[in-house]
Amino acid sequence: MIIGKVVGSAVATLKHEQLKTTKLLLVQRADATGVVADETPFVAVDLVGAGEGELVVVSQGSSARVATGESSSPADAAIVGILDSLRFEGAIAWRKE
Repeated sequence: MIIGKVVGSAVATLKHEQLKTTKLLLVQRADATGVVADETPFVAVDLVGAGEGELVVVSQGSSARVATGESSSPADAAIVGILDSLRFEGAIAWRKE
């Protein structure tokens, strides 16, 4: 799993049958302090109702497919949690506002 920040959304009017009821969000990797890495965002299915600007936990690969409840799902990234805080090296490194 990785820490990521929701930086946008993706809209697809045509989707694979197993993705029709899912919201697609753009996520960028983040570090333990919530700082976004300078990387290209990726698309993840939202399984928990996350919103733009939130720090999230993302599962990738076969774990993402399992999280969707459909082992044959084409999803390879799934948002499985919304973070409230992060403790790093004994101190609170990030807290949701």
